[in-house]
Amino acid sequence: METDELRQRRWLRAIMAVSMRLMRFGEKKRPFYRIVVSDRRSPRDGRFIEQIGVYDPHQNPAEVRLKEERAIDWLKKGAQPTQTVRQLLIRSGIYKKWAEGQ
Repeated sequence: METDELRQRRWLRAIMAVSMRLMRFGEKKRPFYRIVVSDRRSPRDGRFIEQIGVYDPHQNPAEVRLKEERAIDWLKKGAQPTQTVRQLLIRSGIYKKWAEGQ
């Protein structure tokens, strides 16, 4: 039988391997993206844990909608955003709120 300590270690390892990244959708030459939290080992458009936002670069200006509370929660848990997602979080002000809360 698995002890609580082993379960907690597995859970921590799983959390550390989590990233916030873009998932591509749309037509050829007209992409839009979902901002998702996923395991680093899964493919770009593969399995994900949670969708936390949408990014549409073809709107003028580019549209970014994020679930602020969920994004901050995942950052607190240790999820690592990709460079693009980090820039979107900075532009929306979420990254600053998370940094102030630490």
